[in-house]
Amino acid sequence: MTTPRDHLWRPYTQMKTAAPPLEAVRTHGTRIVLADGRELVDGIASWWTAAHGYNHPHIRAAVAAQLEAMPHVMFGGFTHAPAEGLAARLAAVLPGDLDHVFFSDSGSVAVEVALKMAAQMWLNRGVAGRTRFLAFRGGYHGDTLGAMSVCDPEEGMHRRFGAYLPTQIFCDLPTSAERSAALDACLARHRETLAAVIVEPLVQGAGGMRMHPPEVLAEVARVAQAHGLPLIADEIFTGFGRTGTLFACEQAGIVPDILCLSKALTGGTMALAATVATRAVFDAFRSDDPAAALMHGPTFMANPLACAAANASLDLFEGEPRLAQGRAIGERLEAGLAPLRGRPGLADVRVLGAIGAVQWTEVPDLAAVKRRLVERGVWVRPFGDIVYLTPALTIDEPDLDRLIEAVVTVVCDATPA
Repeated sequence: MTTPRDHLWRPYTQMKTAAPPLEAVRTHGTRIVLADGRELVDGIASWWTAAHGYNHPHIRAAVAAQLEAMPHVMFGGFTHAPAEGLAARLAAVLPGDLDHVFFSDSGSVAVEVALKMAAQMWLNRGVAGRTRFLAFRGGYHGDTLGAMSVCDPEEGMHRRFGAYLPTQIFCDLPTSAERSAALDACLARHRETLAAVIVEPLVQGAGGMRMHPPEVLAEVARVAQAHGLPLIADEIFTGFGRTGTLFACEQAGIVPDILCLSKALTGGTMALAATVATRAVFDAFRSDDPAAALMHGPTFMANPLACAAANASLDLFEGEPRLAQGRAIGERLEAGLAPLRGRPGLADVRVLGAIGAVQWTEVPDLAAVKRRLVERGVWVRPFGDIVYLTPALTIDEPDLDRLIEAVVTVVCDATPA
């Protein structure tokens, strides 16, 4: 006999062997309440989205008010105040002249739009043959076709699709003079076929929480510019305070040509994404020729409910000390995870902003690790050889300490000295 749950196909899950999922019935603050009454402290903010915690009253009120007025209207041929206000506010807080905002409904689609913008920009300028992208090993940019093609082709979760995906160019991040020279040579060799360079600023998130200093990001921007190639910054994970500044690009002092946002854009309340372009990119599409327009239009783009949530989230970033809170989380993660440094069985312990990651030398029984974490009252979702913490920026010290203690204990149990 089947149950309603049997009809669900869950993400990143082998449905034949996976343990039954936990049933969530309510959220509040940094807690997830289960059907059996247990509460879990959420250590990953629902895939890094709930920057202000769950059910923030200011965001909830904004969505409720918009629901009464207009839940949705198509964006083809119409405009509305929530979208106009949000676009203007994003342009005001983003670096440089990232002034033109194209809304969609997921991070993967935001990346697809960015790739499409870059490729069509060259066509609109009368330059043919620029159909490929340079991306970096260890990177992850999403699960749709174009986004998969710029993820790490060997270590990423999409390597089975290699024969199906567009062929891109991959380099190592320029973390040394030798690698910088290799990147420069690669761009020189392939420049005439490349549409853009794409990078995750400061942290390669779902590729393994691999971190690099601002100088490396600045070098990526410098080399791309030297070869006349636009730079796409995928800030879907890093945007909105996760790395200690509102946007990770700020720390390197760079202005990408195209920047992708999602995840925490609405404070984890609604699905929304944005691809933001500089004036130069936008101007390449301004023409008397209808075919020069950006031919993309998600059905629910600029959804008024989602835009209302995002505007309310920006209110909180403007009026409350989120960046300071994020930096304080980083300090506590650094101190709390320090006992794991140098432990046998662990390759690395790293912290950047409100991100903490512990890397094993060999992948343990992740199902058992997840089960033990839940038993300790926390929701943490390790993947590959990584267990990581990306809590809400509003998490209080007792809940953060509980997360750290659970991770340290379970990691030690899984890697006995």
